[in-house]
Amino acid sequence: MHDTIPLMLAVILLIGIGAQWLAWWTHLPAILPLLAIGLLAGPITGWLDPDALFGQLLFPMVSLGVAVILFEGALTLRVAEIRSQVRVVRNLVTFGALVNWLIIALATRFFTDLPWSLALLFGALVSVTGPTVVVPLLRSVRPEREVANILRWEGILIDPLGALLAVLVFEFTLSEQYQHTVLMFGATVIAGALFGWAGAWMLTLLLRRQWLPDYLHRVASLALVLSVFTLSNALAAESGLLAVTVMGLWLANSRNLVIDDILDFKETLALLLISVLFIVLAARIDLRSFADLGWGTIGVLLVILFVARPAAVWLATASSKLDWRRKAALAWIAPRGIVAAAVSALFALQLERLGYTQAPTLAALTFLVIVVTVTLQSLTAKAVVRRLGVAAPPPRGVLIVGGNPVARAVAKTLRERDVPVILADPIWENIRIARMAGIPVYHGNVLSEHADTYLDLTGVGMLLAMSRWSERNTLAGLYYRPLFGAHRVYTLRLDEERDSTNRARMIPSYRIPRLFGEQTTLDSLQARLDQGDTLRVTPLTANFDFTAFRDKWGDRAIPLFALDPKGALRVFSTGESVQPLPGWTLISLTPHTDNGRGANGGQA
Repeated sequence: MHDTIPLMLAVILLIGIGAQWLAWWTHLPAILPLLAIGLLAGPITGWLDPDALFGQLLFPMVSLGVAVILFEGALTLRVAEIRSQVRVVRNLVTFGALVNWLIIALATRFFTDLPWSLALLFGALVSVTGPTVVVPLLRSVRPEREVANILRWEGILIDPLGALLAVLVFEFTLSEQYQHTVLMFGATVIAGALFGWAGAWMLTLLLRRQWLPDYLHRVASLALVLSVFTLSNALAAESGLLAVTVMGLWLANSRNLVIDDILDFKETLALLLISVLFIVLAARIDLRSFADLGWGTIGVLLVILFVARPAAVWLATASSKLDWRRKAALAWIAPRGIVAAAVSALFALQLERLGYTQAPTLAALTFLVIVVTVTLQSLTAKAVVRRLGVAAPPPRGVLIVGGNPVARAVAKTLRERDVPVILADPIWENIRIARMAGIPVYHGNVLSEHADTYLDLTGVGMLLAMSRWSERNTLAGLYYRPLFGAHRVYTLRLDEERDSTNRARMIPSYRIPRLFGEQTTLDSLQARLDQGDTLRVTPLTANFDFTAFRDKWGDRAIPLFALDPKGALRVFSTGESVQPLPGWTLISLTPHTDNGRGANGGQA
């Protein structure tokens, strides 16, 4: 057995990453293939038995993994993002969760034969969502920013609170002492808040005082997160999740604290942990236990999906400015995740030892809710969001850095072809001229904290860095590359930049594709515009294709962009060889002719 453990661990990692790739390729939420693989590897084929493989380490490993995932999620929670909907999030994670819990508990008691104690415990377990399922689902569904931010904040904040509620109900079930439960609640909240604050303060001190070398930032933060989680749990049961959430929130909203490298590391680690944990926990499901649940389970599921969650959302958003479409989207997207799975399995084991014969039913019912909500909402959420009209626009837009005449001409031409454009520049005169031309603008530095908060990139999926400062272009490209992707970020070369010489060429990791080819520079484009050359729009046909265009203009024309029949923008650059086809639209810089239209719209 011990000889096969490394092999099985390696296979779990491989199939987990394979499931993530499959989800990316099929445009489905990653949760679906992970769940399917876990069921196939565990109860269906019997190849994977997590309890035999990990033994007593299984639940500690799951707990530590959830702690890292929660901390990573909390690191992304900037208060400025949700400032207008703070009340909605607060309501959802407080009395909204309580309403959800009570309705589910009542339905469970009515439709099944579980006693009140287990019905209340089950309601507490499945009243929470969680970042392990919500964040991957949002990545696939892509609702508009307001809805996505509310769901992400709710999922991350409600996870520790839901776990706390479940622990309190569990303790009350065992002790049946109200005073004991209240004292435990106070101890858990205080311990979680204090340890979370202490961990954030310590890491902030280490980073600001530069007491840690750069190469230790990531591993030190991981060690500190796990230490805060375990120490807090040792003082008060299940307070560790609250502690790491408080710690991440504090760090994310601290001024003048650079945590980008820590966040990048935690995002990668969280993705790996989600891939493994879902497979392992799905493999623990006992399909035979579902057969004993009875028909009343359907009633419980219907109440969870169509009564409890909608009621909680409508009450939590009653005084908000959200319209019914956004409320409906919030009500539908609420899959249950890893915390419910792990805690229910742990409680079921302890309740069985204490003589609760229906404890296995509690675990089976919890897993059934997870499977149904994850599967159903993963398959339908995208269609529901689109039907409600709250889907984020496709990322067809372009962020142009620089407000010089060349950048303005490019922005004006793209906008005339229905490509969303934002032109950003810190120089007011450039912004004023662009605004007078009807171009949407952002006045400021795209690398500033102000831009992080106020530059709305909804629907934007490409960066064209065209300013007169090479360093700003490069930094903007590197900064936005993780957001847009390396193949969607471009810089325009300046005359003084010499990419062809070894002394001036950047290292590969900092190299960004050049706009419009290696020999095209900002100054050469400006010179041609000054001579009267125009940005020309040419519809390509079977009779006048790209080859015919080349034959007509030769080297006098510089192809800049191409739009395919669906309106997707392709860029002529050093990173891509574009071959426009008939039916496409070509945008190029060509010499001025009397029979063509003027700048920014001529026809060939």
